[in-house]
Amino acid sequence: MCYLFVVVMLFALELVYFRLADRFNVIDRPNERSSHTRITLRGGGIVFYLGALVYFAANGFMYPWFMLGLTLIAGVSFVDDVRSVSSGLRLGIHFLAMLLMFYQWGMLELPWWYLLVALVICTGIINAYNFMDGINGITGGYSLVVLCGLAYVNTRVVSFVESDMIYTMIIGVVVFDFFNFRQKAKCFAGDVGSVGIAFIILFLLGKLILTTGDFSYIIFLVVYGVDSVLTIVHRLMLHENIGLPHRKHAYQLMANELKMPHVVVSALYMLVQGGIVAMYLALPELHYVCLVASLVLLGGGYVWFMRRYFNLHLKIG
Repeated sequence: MCYLFVVVMLFALELVYFRLADRFNVIDRPNERSSHTRITLRGGGIVFYLGALVYFAANGFMYPWFMLGLTLIAGVSFVDDVRSVSSGLRLGIHFLAMLLMFYQWGMLELPWWYLLVALVICTGIINAYNFMDGINGITGGYSLVVLCGLAYVNTRVVSFVESDMIYTMIIGVVVFDFFNFRQKAKCFAGDVGSVGIAFIILFLLGKLILTTGDFSYIIFLVVYGVDSVLTIVHRLMLHENIGLPHRKHAYQLMANELKMPHVVVSALYMLVQGGIVAMYLALPELHYVCLVASLVLLGGGYVWFMRRYFNLHLKIG
């Protein structure tokens, strides 16, 4: 595959989307729960789906069931970006998309409870990825770290997927970051972007875990995982409805209450996740030790941060 051609194509497609989004008023208006203050184009993360589509067409229609699932989940997410979709319909399509991904993995022959556990985990990861998409650069930056780590594993450790797929997705993320990883973003990912890239990364991670039998590779998402899970626990302790929007994630407190620039917060999340992945790959005999140590240290850091700074959120609220 000619990667220069992919770069040019995805830049061109993203710019075409900007014109369409501007014409049809696909925009994000800030509200009291937003971490931004400017009206901005929404749905720029559609480039992730377009990147997957380019790979699919250029490589003999590889992974057709995954691609069908991605089309369904990205499609309903894009519609939800434009106008509200009922939660029941959205969840049903998510489940169908994940079953198609499981079929592509060859999991449907496993006992039903394997599928149930996988469905719960994958649903949680996709929702966490979506919830974490709240400031400039965080979705694109974090995804870039994860994809680069997966590319290293695929090249140097164990081959679990065609390299072109990971490299094409890295290009798509870089194109998006060009417009989003800045203090005044040209566009936001939207649900089509955050849910779409989460589904793609899930597919790659699932392929890796099933190939190696090593579940500890879930460490590639540990920073998002700890922030999301402990934020839910925190909100439950505050007797809040966890289904409602909020501004209580650690990254939101950094950006909103501590007034840290969005790109600095996003870079911090990238640095922490990148450091954890580097440590994990450098210690192949201690994978599960690295996973447990990361969970303990990140969990402790989260608790310390909230005890020190959450009062600022309460004062502003």
